[in-house]
Amino acid sequence: MKKPRRATFDWSMIVIVAIVVAAACIVYVRDGADAFLNVLLGDLHLFVDVLPKVLAGCLIGAFVTLLLPREVVTRWVGAESGLSGLLIATFAGLILPGGPLAIYPIGAAFLAAGADVGAVIALLSSWTLIGFNRLLVWEMPFMGSDFVLWRVVGALPFPIILGVLGRIAAKALLPREDAA
Repeated sequence: MKKPRRATFDWSMIVIVAIVVAAACIVYVRDGADAFLNVLLGDLHLFVDVLPKVLAGCLIGAFVTLLLPREVVTRWVGAESGLSGLLIATFAGLILPGGPLAIYPIGAAFLAAGADVGAVIALLSSWTLIGFNRLLVWEMPFMGSDFVLWRVVGALPFPIILGVLGRIAAKALLPREDAA
């Protein structure tokens, strides 16, 4: 069964646009046209700076779906993969480098390639909580190995716990594909 396509402009997009327009009007009225243009140009600069990174992240996600066969992804981190699927996803999140502009498209690609929600939650939370790249570059030099070791030991169970909770929530909340 083919998943229905999400609308480009859904309620969340409308709310965000309404907040942006309201904030822009408040800045224009309160601080004047110069401040408004200053903020607008700063935002435009940020947009131009971030756009290539977002495009690269989306390309990485698209290539992941093409490079990894659906059967392999489903077997290793699919709904029937059990605890081993959550462990694999946790390890993948641990070692994946990059920022959120690359990781979230990779997570979306894994979902599209057959991974279940729990595995993607384990991947993203492992990357967020532990992230080997950040651990080596930032935490070890500033905090020392003892602190990092205990922080990692304390954080290690959480991606797996969150993955299990994500699987439970997905079963309870998402419609079943075979019910159509």
